Amino acid sequence: MVSGDRIAAIGSDLVAPAGCAVLEAAGHLVLPGLINAHFHSPGNFMKGMLDGLPLELFMLYEVPPLAEGADSGRLAHVRTLLGALEMLKLGITSVMDDAFHVPIATRDSVDGIMAAYRDSGMRARVAIDQPNVVEYDKFPFLADLLPAEMRAAMDAAPRQSGEELIELYRHLIDTWDGAADGRLSAALSCSAPQRVTVPYLEALSRLSRERHLPFNIHILETKLQRVLGEEKYGRSLVRYAHDNGALSPDTVVIHAIWVDDDDMRILAETGVTVAHNPVCNLRLGSGIAPFRAWRNAGIQVCLGTDELIADDSANLWGAIKGMGLVHTLADADPATWPAAPEILDTMWHGGARALGLEGRIGRLAPGALADIAVVDLDTFAFTPLNDIERQLVYCETGSSVRHVMVGGRWVVRDGRVTTVDEVALRREARAIMAEAAPGMAAAREAALKLDPYYRAMVRRAHARDVGLRRRLD
Repeated sequence: MVSGDRIAAIGSDLVAPAGCAVLEAAGHLVLPGLINAHFHSPGNFMKGMLDGLPLELFMLYEVPPLAEGADSGRLAHVRTLLGALEMLKLGITSVMDDAFHVPIATRDSVDGIMAAYRDSGMRARVAIDQPNVVEYDKFPFLADLLPAEMRAAMDAAPRQSGEELIELYRHLIDTWDGAADGRLSAALSCSAPQRVTVPYLEALSRLSRERHLPFNIHILETKLQRVLGEEKYGRSLVRYAHDNGALSPDTVVIHAIWVDDDDMRILAETGVTVAHNPVCNLRLGSGIAPFRAWRNAGIQVCLGTDELIADDSANLWGAIKGMGLVHTLADADPATWPAAPEILDTMWHGGARALGLEGRIGRLAPGALADIAVVDLDTFAFTPLNDIERQLVYCETGSSVRHVMVGGRWVVRDGRVTTVDEVALRREARAIMAEAAPGMAAAREAALKLDPYYRAMVRRAHARDVGLRRRLD
């Protein structure tokens, strides 16, 4: 039984109060709404756009360093709404959106994203993922590889100061944190520690501690980033972030594939949550994350899809199944492989913790927020029904989701979104993408000129022995 935005009671003998709406759900399974703990909505127009490439090459085309202009509020709104509706129809009720802005973040683009989540009915925490150092300083070797004129172009590219970005965060927090009856809230992001200035990293760390806001940081996603730590800082990026005060129980460390034992000890001691993105890791060839070593070290883990250009879908069910499969390649001992209950706990409990909503979402219990997905059991995924948890992990694709509630409000009924006209939204998304095509083509041409230098950088980094093995080669 639901009252307001909360679950009021659970039982088989409940009596609905007079005037209470009743959903007949015999033959269905009621689940806590799924939690996508790592996502980048600005990738929502990019599904299927690129072949598999190492992250550093992938990002060259995804967030071109010489891009001009800024996203309009309307573009950001439509693009975000498209992903939100896709998630809701799959039973995903909550998301941590680490939203990047190319080339600069503005109030219009931030407001467009937040308004989209408001209009969709979804629960969302949103950060401003905005690097503020020159492009070639984010990588090892690149400054030496690039011709002088390309370095000069990067020097001249738009960048925002830490003060400007903190002011933009003040706008996000003051305007949107707690909006839409508490469905919307702010998070923080530095993108990655090597992508921002130390004063800005420290300012975000202070703001996270003061406001207890989740702080998203990509760390050691690739082998190249391990090499970068050695080359630029003389230590791993985990140690570098820790030395600058960026790791705490409010921190969500994203990927953490190329971590060593000392890094994992630090992550465990500081109480961070690691966001695992198994499908994205495979798509970009980043490596097999040391999931069992994380857990053995006492590290909390949540689950994400990353973005539609690196997962090509916002379907968390694929990441759930991917998590159950990829780690069989890491160790021949099946006792180390994640079992279905552990995978689901990572997604629900770990996700709630990452979003700072532990105990309030990801569970069905009186007092918890009424974020609910109703799954039809009369489908191929559950016929015959042998083990509900394993079939949720390995059989379900999201196609069995029939109804979805967020905060006590139905946002999907009989597989149809109730909050937004889906057909009109898709039509507008196609029109916006067509208008943006010339600018995207120009950015791609500029990226193609940089491509050989980035490839040389990646080859040089991957040739180094860093004492870790995260790939099968």
